[in-house]
Amino acid sequence: QVQLVESGGGLVQPGGSLRLSCAASRSIFSTYTMGWYRQAPGKQRELVGIILSFGLTNYADSVKGRFTISRDNAKDTMYLQMNNLKPEDTAVYYCNAVHRINPSSNYWGQGTQVTVVS
Repeated sequence: QVQLVESGGGLVQPGGSLRLSCAASRSIFSTYTMGWYRQAPGKQRELVGIILSFGLTNYADSVKGRFTISRDNAKDTMYLQMNNLKPEDTAVYYCNAVHRINPSSNYWGQGTQVTVVS
């Protein structure tokens, strides 16, 4: 089992920045693909970006150049640095972990709210 706990959400003005954290209950980064997803009201959950076990990252077009995923292996924590936030970034942000060989081993955090408003 893996528990994922997100933190760092909040209220920010357009153009502002936030950093989200996702703390894992044990060391998983070497065997799991980690990802950030978001879900806005009335919309489906969508992928924000992923970081593979060997460190490669990939992002949705809507956040490229503004969002950065990183991780601290010593702290078992993944981050999502969000810059130049826009109102359309408003959503609940979720952390996800999927085993790179056995994708049925799939875990979600509880989510953290990000609200971008003037």
